Amino acid sequence: MRVAIYARVSLADGSQTPENQLRELRQWCDANGHIIVGEYVDLQSGRRNDREQFNRPFANANPMQFDTVLFWSLDRFSREGMIPTITYLQRLADCGVNFHSYTEPHLATDNELVRNILLALLASLAKVEAQKISERTKAGMARARANGKRIGRPSLSEELRAKIAIRVAAVGTYTAARELGIDPKTVMKYHRNNP
Repeated sequence: MRVAIYARVSLADGSQTPENQLRELRQWCDANGHIIVGEYVDLQSGRRNDREQFNRPFANANPMQFDTVLFWSLDRFSREGMIPTITYLQRLADCGVNFHSYTEPHLATDNELVRNILLALLASLAKVEAQKISERTKAGMARARANGKRIGRPSLSEELRAKIAIRVAAVGTYTAARELGIDPKTVMKYHRNNP
């Protein structure tokens, strides 16, 4: 089996090194007769989605350059939250690429049936997490309203509404939006309500 290794450490305190992960992951590949076809190492937070090395396996997964992505643990793979993490794992699965967590062998999709069950379970957990986030957001907004805070964007002033009407009549919606530095949808909304 062809394996791409992904390792990540955060260098915020300067004491971590990816070599600890890489040594164990390489040994696991050797012991199981797997061929390492690439190593991707990030030295930054796992909460960021702009990690250069993290994104490379996804670019290389489509041409099927490897069969499995091996990582130390799910929190080394991503710490962006359950929903983004499930999306990443599903992207690999959609390309026919398995994933394997070295320290969490139950998070391995070498078997297609296990992969399907695991992804379905993780997707369900992600849905529950999304619902909880939504409930907390709604509760926070309700509390803010109860305390007299206005939720949403402020209304445009009468003066700006008049400028919108004049400019839309003269140059059209998109040009007026560009001139006034306002989103075209906002210009259309106010122009429609105040023709």
